[in-house]
Amino acid sequence: MKRLRLLLVLLSFSFAASALGAAQSAGLQSATLKTSDTTVQLVPEARGPRLASLSSGVENIDNRATEELITSAEIGGKSVSLEWKFNAAESRADAKVVSYVYESASPHLRLTWNWEIRSEHGPVEHVTRIENLESREIVLPLQASFVFDWRTAELNKLESLYIEKGADSPTKDGTHLVKVLDDYKWEGKSSSYAQSLHGAAREVIPFVLVEHTTGMQTGFYVGIEFSGRTKLTLSRSGDSLKSEAGLDPLDGEFRTKLKPGEVFETPRVFVGTTHGGPDATANVIRRWVRDVLTDQKTWNNSQYPLVVNKRGGVNLNEEIANQAITDAANLGFEMFHLDAGWSRAVGDWQPDAIKFPHGLAPVAYYAHAKGLKFGLWVDWAQAALSKASGSLNVRDPKIKDWLTTDLPANWKPDEFKGQTIDIGYPPAKAWAMRETDRIVSDYKVDMLEHDGYLVAKGCDRTNHPHAAPDALLKTTYRDAGFLFSESENATDVSYHAARAYYDIQKNMRQKHPGLLLEVRNDGGRMVDFGSAAHGDYFSLTDTTDPLSNRRAFYDASFLFPTAMLEAYVGRWEPEASALDANVFRYMLRSGMMGSFSVMTDTSAWTSEQHDVARREIQTYKDQLRPLIRAGDLYHVSERPDGKQWDGIEYFDPRTGRGVVLAFRGSTKVESSHRFILRGMDPSLTYQIRFHDGSSKDRTFRGDELLTGGVLVSLPKPFSSEMVFVEALPSDAPRR
Repeated sequence: MKRLRLLLVLLSFSFAASALGAAQSAGLQSATLKTSDTTVQLVPEARGPRLASLSSGVENIDNRATEELITSAEIGGKSVSLEWKFNAAESRADAKVVSYVYESASPHLRLTWNWEIRSEHGPVEHVTRIENLESREIVLPLQASFVFDWRTAELNKLESLYIEKGADSPTKDGTHLVKVLDDYKWEGKSSSYAQSLHGAAREVIPFVLVEHTTGMQTGFYVGIEFSGRTKLTLSRSGDSLKSEAGLDPLDGEFRTKLKPGEVFETPRVFVGTTHGGPDATANVIRRWVRDVLTDQKTWNNSQYPLVVNKRGGVNLNEEIANQAITDAANLGFEMFHLDAGWSRAVGDWQPDAIKFPHGLAPVAYYAHAKGLKFGLWVDWAQAALSKASGSLNVRDPKIKDWLTTDLPANWKPDEFKGQTIDIGYPPAKAWAMRETDRIVSDYKVDMLEHDGYLVAKGCDRTNHPHAAPDALLKTTYRDAGFLFSESENATDVSYHAARAYYDIQKNMRQKHPGLLLEVRNDGGRMVDFGSAAHGDYFSLTDTTDPLSNRRAFYDASFLFPTAMLEAYVGRWEPEASALDANVFRYMLRSGMMGSFSVMTDTSAWTSEQHDVARREIQTYKDQLRPLIRAGDLYHVSERPDGKQWDGIEYFDPRTGRGVVLAFRGSTKVESSHRFILRGMDPSLTYQIRFHDGSSKDRTFRGDELLTGGVLVSLPKPFSSEMVFVEALPSDAPRR
């Protein structure tokens, strides 16, 4: 078997070398980009550019596909052919960036095929840009972001990992690890508002990992950094493993308008190699996302992620808000988050004068006086029926033109939901920039949460920058309280709206340094890498029970820094008494694995529950948060089902400290469970401390924990334990 693998590697290198030699003999220059994890070899062939090979240093993977450049465009309603020629003079290559430029003389277009390294570790990023150098508008068809055809031995046993979005509520199968056999075909789709329509496949976070099932579990992964309509495909046939990443053309059609001087940019993708299995891959990706995509100013605050209390509802008012702030401060929360129910109406983002007679600024000042940050919920892309000055009224002719579709005469908004405006339309985008800036400034906001159907995924207007819809293919339907309009132009709608959304988020960051931005779209409907680059944390799901929280966290923690993963702890009463301290801790800890938010009336807690919550919050800040910020994470159990045991392990090899958050579900027969730990040094000795005293503290060698694990015993269902691990000095005695 070893001989076979060596032969395959040698054949791979031989294939890559012959391809590079052919390119060089034609006068074109190949280039290499390299991180500590991934090396790519790039070739500007005459017919188009190509990623020749992808290497981890352990395995080399050859690509047989040349990038397919678009072959035609449309001018004045007529299709014209494109003939691309490599422009060596405009191309560049160095240790960080490789840009191969191709030009079409008539019509005059410039295509830049760009690869880039933004970190010494992790994947390499790729984007293709097409610039219109004509003096007239051009309509482009779909240009894929990335296409490959890896050569793989037919004997190789492969498996693929992909992750569903938490959306409104996580399904029972959110993390998928499937065998990639011959004739395997898979397609994963993502959009700006994941829906759970009957019969439709669940939307995925746009990412896929493919690895060998045995040995070092070497493999590769591809992800998309975009929040619009995108898709990933994967198929295997014989020795061929094909994939395509990029925009998802609805009904197979895509057209986008490009004015003179404008640039179309494909969704940015990242490509990397890995070995060691899904958790090893996850620890690389999370670190890369933190270092490359996220706002470093946020990470410079040692209190990030903050401990948050969130309150809202129709009965919300100034008195209730101030009482909640007082209780939150006494419990040790770090931010008070004002939820829906504070404004005059949907689309009218002024405080209700009856509920908040003095406005919101005094509430913010009171929170600040109590040592808390002030966060605010806003569904700022929604229009409704308010006629007040500055509001978005759907009957106003100007605002009506911003909507994604016309509304029937009898249309009425839901309690907290209206009709989405197309922020890809410049007047709507300009209003959103001004309004979000005003809200943050006027209400003294430290964190702004957006909610609802924010980034349009369909629009039937003909005067917006996106392509016009096909009237014969247009469909309109109501779902989740919103009216959706879709036609074959939907992907272009979401392309422009997502770009506008990024600009609005950037504008707030620039004007309000230190402002936190929460990404929430009726739960985790827009959890993706593009949003991660323009927000500070995600709401993962719209359900608040412990099982949903742990499931959503389990899934998303394969791909994002866990400090970004927020679970809302809400009111929950299982079979056992809600007054039971074990059950109460179980509920809290199910939301303490990442960003910790409590969305309930804490004044309704008993004095005993207040004491428990105060201690748990302090433990989170002192002991869990440093590991959440900096530790590696391991999924040391199967995905939670609410019945059996499940757990998550953090371990920071730099400090030698870690923790296992262990949960016993409803099972009445398994009172003990053994968790096999990961990440420890086999030669070191570790102190094991049971936070709740469920077992006697002990010391173990690292190799014992890696093979035999640690036994956790909990006598009651719906219980939990935090098992802390700390490396001891080498001369410390064992107990």
